[in-house]
Amino acid sequence: MKPSSALSFLFIALLTSGPAHAWFRVGCTGPLVSERVDPIISPNSNPSNHVHTIHGASNFRANSTFDVLRASKCTSCLVAQDLSNYWFPKLYFQDPKTKLFEPVSNGGLLVYYQNRGDGEKKNGGPGLKAFPPGFKMLSGNPRARSKKYPYLEGSQGELRERAAEWACLRYPGSAGYNGFGFPTTDCEAGFSARLHMPACWDGINVDSADHISHTAYLSRLDNGACPSTHPVPLLKLFYEITWDVTPFASRWKPSQDRWPFVYATGDPTGYSFHGDFQNGWDINVLQNAIDRCDNPNDQTGNGKSTMTMHSITEACSYLTVLNASAGNACKIASVVNEPVDGSLSRLPGCNPLQIGPGDATLYSSPNCPM
Repeated sequence: MKPSSALSFLFIALLTSGPAHAWFRVGCTGPLVSERVDPIISPNSNPSNHVHTIHGASNFRANSTFDVLRASKCTSCLVAQDLSNYWFPKLYFQDPKTKLFEPVSNGGLLVYYQNRGDGEKKNGGPGLKAFPPGFKMLSGNPRARSKKYPYLEGSQGELRERAAEWACLRYPGSAGYNGFGFPTTDCEAGFSARLHMPACWDGINVDSADHISHTAYLSRLDNGACPSTHPVPLLKLFYEITWDVTPFASRWKPSQDRWPFVYATGDPTGYSFHGDFQNGWDINVLQNAIDRCDNPNDQTGNGKSTMTMHSITEACSYLTVLNASAGNACKIASVVNEPVDGSLSRLPGCNPLQIGPGDATLYSSPNCPM
């Protein structure tokens, strides 16, 4: 049977796909909210530059703190002890004929919690650490409109650039493919963005002025060593989001139209994809899960389903997996009074399309270009 375009089926697709050998996974259902709020880049300020799709704890707000998140009444993500927030730019379809923008539905977010790197005990290291209270991080670059570094050059800049990639999903029997930026053809089973987060911490700062410097990537992005400047090894997060682009397939022609999907950053190239994380975990629970689960002798480390290559999250006694209906029921009202859905003449906020190849300008409302 071909995959349905319904969000519930997209979420199921997310739960049965993805990279191999993840330790455990946190599935997030429909978004908590979509709006221009960003507690990392624009704390205490509404609105932020571009629309985000936000998942996780219900106390998400521009000035949210660790304690505020821990007091949340619900979460759209399906591990009860995780009251974190995860967010990324909203995707829009721009009709080639009318030039109007329409939101593209996504089937949730899947967050892989991966035990990677030389710091992992299985790899001979001292062991991974839980995210500290107040910890925030991001990956990717909302200004980017092209690649700047030679592939596999290995600097932190190149790793950050390589951290964001896409995958064009195909029906069974057809070859999928992936790359950087946006593809150029329809993805009949869905368009997926994938993002590696930093897994190394300086051990001191839970945030930094540029929101990047307190963290670093593993030397091989998905594995390897932490730099000496960031000696504390963390669990590595990997985001996977799949959008249902198929309903728009009849409205554009790959042979004559450019790829018609754009990020809320005003990006028709795809290079600006990025993601954010604000920690809301029960720290002791997460550290116990790190230290005492992922056991090769039981289902926390050796339980593989028939469709995937991952340990069974429910098998870790420290983690309580919620029902998807509870996640879907967790919603909050937008605090920014503007339309972000429906048919729009322009992207919300000050985000004209900027094709690059140079970095884009991030505008603010007072100097919004026409």
